[in-house]
Amino acid sequence: MSRIGRKPIQLPAGVECTSNDNLVTVKGPLGQLQKQLPKLMNISIEDNQVIVTRNNDEKNERSLHGLTRTLIANMVDGVTKGYSKTLELVGVGYRATKQGENVVIAIGYSHPVNINPPQGIQLEVPAPTKIVVKGIDKEAVGSLAANIRAVREPEPYKGKGIKYDTERVRRKVGKTGK
Repeated sequence: MSRIGRKPIQLPAGVECTSNDNLVTVKGPLGQLQKQLPKLMNISIEDNQVIVTRNNDEKNERSLHGLTRTLIANMVDGVTKGYSKTLELVGVGYRATKQGENVVIAIGYSHPVNINPPQGIQLEVPAPTKIVVKGIDKEAVGSLAANIRAVREPEPYKGKGIKYDTERVRRKVGKTGK
């Protein structure tokens, strides 16, 4: 059995979970999430717990067991606590400003870069060199943060670019003179 897949997911107070033909809906204080999960898994909700089981031990079903359980657990965490990723802009003149829902980044290009968040994701700029991506969907928060980072990834010689706040940029030594 999968060690992760066989663990039941405890539903906190105020969280409601339903499963209809493996379309899992989780409602909580921060909002509602819906996800269609693989039909090979059996999802049952009983006694404020979500239990994911599989029919047999084929390789495909074993690989989906832990994944399905983790996706549901992430949905439950998202509607209770939410997710956030913090990005830092490192470099002279690199800054971000909030304009309505959008964030405009000056990152050394000849034009400013405009970031439009998808529905359900909020962008905050607590400082000119910090961007915080918040939302209840872990996948959407991580995807938007990765797209913002991809605008200008940190380079290894001076460390300039957009990086996660927990990321360490490995520095390289520059050219040596004769």
